[in-house]
Amino acid sequence: MFSSNIPISSEGGDNSFQNNVPDPVTSGTELPTFKFELEKSEGRVSYGSYGKEATVVQLPISKALAGVSMRMEPGVMRELHWHATAAEWAFVTEGSVRTTVIDPQGCSETNDFGPGDIWYFPRGHAHVIETLGDTPCHFILVFDNGYFSEFGTFSITDWLGHAPKELLAKNFGVPASTFESFPKNEVYFAKGKIPPAVPSVPLQGWKAPPLTHKYSLLSQKPYEIFNGGIEWRVDGSQFPISTTMTGVVLEMEPGALRELHWHPNASEWQYVLSGNFNVTLFGSKGRWRQETLSKGDVGYIPQGFGHSIENVGQDEARILIVFNNGHYQTIDLSQWIAGNPLDVLATNFSQEAAVFDKFPRKDVFITK
Repeated sequence: MFSSNIPISSEGGDNSFQNNVPDPVTSGTELPTFKFELEKSEGRVSYGSYGKEATVVQLPISKALAGVSMRMEPGVMRELHWHATAAEWAFVTEGSVRTTVIDPQGCSETNDFGPGDIWYFPRGHAHVIETLGDTPCHFILVFDNGYFSEFGTFSITDWLGHAPKELLAKNFGVPASTFESFPKNEVYFAKGKIPPAVPSVPLQGWKAPPLTHKYSLLSQKPYEIFNGGIEWRVDGSQFPISTTMTGVVLEMEPGALRELHWHPNASEWQYVLSGNFNVTLFGSKGRWRQETLSKGDVGYIPQGFGHSIENVGQDEARILIVFNNGHYQTIDLSQWIAGNPLDVLATNFSQEAAVFDKFPRKDVFITK
């Protein structure tokens, strides 16, 4: 199963396997943990706002994707910054958020987001994130590089605070004294007034980019409804600017199973929005591992590794899944079996052909 409206050659995916050198983290006799309790970590706290991250430092298996849980108080902004080595994909869980992003052509876009909305900023594009209204906001950031640290971004206060005032004066055509009271170090979280309800006009005026950075995922009709769950999905075919990442939200009934499957072209980063899930990981050579993920926990599946996701709680539960490829692909176990003749299956498993008459004739995806 895949999205067919975007070229196979889209950017993204972890191609490190092509060097044919085994990854020491995943090539041992036992599979390592693929779980990290993100919301229980300390992170960086300021003004009651925080950023908590999961990179290869916290979760060594997670080499292709990193993530951040960020909460911001009213009047707080994540200051003007850019990421040199990763694109940013975000999902809003609570409150209201405003972003302004500028691209290499000098186009800028300001958007407002609510729960269920997403944004995507290509690698290196400058942006700022603001809390809207008088209540806090919370969102999940995912980066297409597991080695990327949110705390190693390029922030404007850090840059201007260390550049000579004479250089800045020449750059902007203003007196050097202008910068006397500017911050001397990185601010990271800046605190000020609550932003206006209507976005202010940029200094250069409005100059919209050709592609929007916003997509309202949960406002859309579900991608598919199954016996046991619902899938919302967005890749580059629906959200063209998102060339390196795909996002999925699964809502699963108690006892529902996202069947055993793998992704040929991407690794998978998981964040539990609600409930409890058992996630399994298969790594060949008899290696098998299971982890239980609860609300606020992160899971990670390396590209091509077999896995499943099961709601083991008593209520409906949701899990956010992000892939490091703008083109979604999956091969599900039911689909694989259904794609083979009875005689092949009988020989492979040393069973009578009639055994497989009871198996599904098509992809199941979610079942219960």
